[in-house]
Amino acid sequence: MSNVIPERTFKLAGRVVNRVGYGAMQLAGPGVFGPPKDHATAIAVLREAVESGVNHIDTSDFYGPHVTNQLIREALHPYADDLVLVTKLGAVRGADKSWIPAQEPDELRRGVHDNLRNLGLDVLDVVNMRIMGDIHAPLEGSIEKQVTALAELQREGLIRHVGLSNVTPTQVAEARKIVDIVCVQNHYNLVHRADDAFVDELDALGIAYVPFFPLGGFTPLQSTTLSDVAASLGVTPMQVALAWLLYRSPNLLLIPGTSSLGHLRENMKVAELTLPEEVLRTLDGLNQEAAA
Repeated sequence: MSNVIPERTFKLAGRVVNRVGYGAMQLAGPGVFGPPKDHATAIAVLREAVESGVNHIDTSDFYGPHVTNQLIREALHPYADDLVLVTKLGAVRGADKSWIPAQEPDELRRGVHDNLRNLGLDVLDVVNMRIMGDIHAPLEGSIEKQVTALAELQREGLIRHVGLSNVTPTQVAEARKIVDIVCVQNHYNLVHRADDAFVDELDALGIAYVPFFPLGGFTPLQSTTLSDVAASLGVTPMQVALAWLLYRSPNLLLIPGTSSLGHLRENMKVAELTLPEEVLRTLDGLNQEAAA
């Protein structure tokens, strides 16, 4: 990790994107199900995100379901030429708000068409294949069937690029024998760093790594050290945690999600946040604390 100010952009799916993007999951209702609490604010958040420089938005048609994609279409369609919309497949939602695996080729095809319809697109920029397993960690096992199905959809012109989510290095290697992989979306943050070597491996390959739960997810990051560092810099702990990811590796792309304009504005400021060398050393120590 370097204390040199991080690069602000990265090439994703053939286009240069700002490394601070936006994740749309939180725009749906409680439990990522149903409509937003405040429809007008959801639309405003999306529009301000793009106006603030976001040109990488992460979504899925199983958020809601359908809700976040329909909000994105309402707020932003027709889309700016530089906007990269990344969606994902691998599940559908039950009426009881459950997450039901949908990994068969016919289910993936239906998922692609659902995303196309609700986003108002003829072709999807990037589709991440979300491999089911433990919510916090991938499980080994062949993903040839799923990736082959996406490669076929790519040949048909329905998707441009393929990514993976919740996967291991072995699975990425298997997938790359079938189709080019442009991004990997896994659980990673300041204190959850099981993928440290994987991040570096993907960086060497020019593949984006997009951390989900960058702020801890269902259990937000809590650390006295993190809070003290943030106070010394005059920012929030969550801003420090996001900025650390920008310093960690140039292929890390952030997609913090929020349904709040205030939190969006805080998140957008992290690209300007300088972390001195001594602060980076202190923050790196949190990984050892978490492992202890």
